Amino acid sequence: MSAQKNYVATENSLEKQLNERIKELNCLYSLTRLIEENENSIDTLLQQAVDLLPSSWQYPELACARIVFKKASFQSKNFKMTSQQQQAPLLVFGEPVGLVEVYYRKKMPTLDEGPFLKEERLLIDAVSDHIAKAIQRITAQRQLLVERQALQDANVALHDSLVQSKQEKKMVGASIQAKIDKIITPIFYALEADMDERQKKYLGLLKKNFLDIVSPFVEGKQDILTRLSPVEVMICDMIKHGLSSKEIAKLRGTTPGTVGRHRENIRHKLGLANRKINLVSYLNNTLEE
Repeated sequence: MSAQKNYVATENSLEKQLNERIKELNCLYSLTRLIEENENSIDTLLQQAVDLLPSSWQYPELACARIVFKKASFQSKNFKMTSQQQQAPLLVFGEPVGLVEVYYRKKMPTLDEGPFLKEERLLIDAVSDHIAKAIQRITAQRQLLVERQALQDANVALHDSLVQSKQEKKMVGASIQAKIDKIITPIFYALEADMDERQKKYLGLLKKNFLDIVSPFVEGKQDILTRLSPVEVMICDMIKHGLSSKEIAKLRGTTPGTVGRHRENIRHKLGLANRKINLVSYLNNTLEE
């Protein structure tokens, strides 16, 4: 009879231990699921985790729990601080930022660690570790989003700055080009008319050096000094704005035939001779880029 009682007692003890281990495994499984479901909210994760803990301890009807994270506190139902306490630190990126705590609201028999089992010490440490790693991941993701947004904002600001800089450069270039066409080019051609061959070579060198100086500011048309005459530059401007040969001839007091010859010379100097390229389109799309 005594042996039978011992057998029953042993069987009951093993069954109880098995049930405790099952509760512990269910706790870790449920916590993993909560972490997966709350990838964007630390507060929601901590509150749901603290609600989960009491049912995983040996006396769930008397257990309550609290998670302290920085200045926030998350408590289970009927929470009560007592001397019957088990806790584990929350270490995020190696720094202590809070605690995971389980309490019994009434005094219970002493076991391995106060009223707690040694397996419950392993469980609360594992819970703390899982929660800390989840907080690290959420924090890192948030920081990544902040840095990504900052990078996008910086790219937008840089793009806007480059656009504005390009527009300002184009305005400056247009102003410089207008002065070159109006003042410098006629002077060069006037000088060239009264020069001998030796002087013309020096003038050509002067033109090239001048172009090197203004080329960073003037795009597209900087070689006009060496390719087109002042009259041709003026006719190019009229063609670019859509005037016909007849209209140009009338404005300049000459014949359409003369304007036609100027157009042929312009096409030749611009490398458009015998090519099916519209001169108006070329002047608008190329010389003003």
